[in-house]
Amino acid sequence: MNQIGFLYTDAFVTIASMNLANLVNFYTQFLGQKPISLIPNVYAEFQLSGVRLGIFQPKTTHESEFTTSAKSTMSLCLEVSNLEDAIAHLKTLGYPPPGNISIASHGREIYAYDPNGNRLILHQNNS
Repeated sequence: MNQIGFLYTDAFVTIASMNLANLVNFYTQFLGQKPISLIPNVYAEFQLSGVRLGIFQPKTTHESEFTTSAKSTMSLCLEVSNLEDAIAHLKTLGYPPPGNISIASHGREIYAYDPNGNRLILHQNNS
């Protein structure tokens, strides 16, 4: 039973972008899929395994909230089957990870960044 006092039907992650078309193009190429929903200059949405990723252009009245933000503590973490292939794909898109693969208790991972500087964590499980 839901104990939080309200019902929700879905959950998804959104990224704000002042250059929506550029970021949508990046994720279209990076994820190898077109958005399932696209409103030019307003919103795009991708269906990922287990979560939806929305990208929106803030309204003019809210732009300052997103353009002056410090580095976000949030990351989009994608578990991949082959970390080296994912890194090679990012390189071909022109966004190579700036660091090296690190070993974590749960597997190998590397940080990368999309065109807006949002952190991507590419993770390959130990198994």
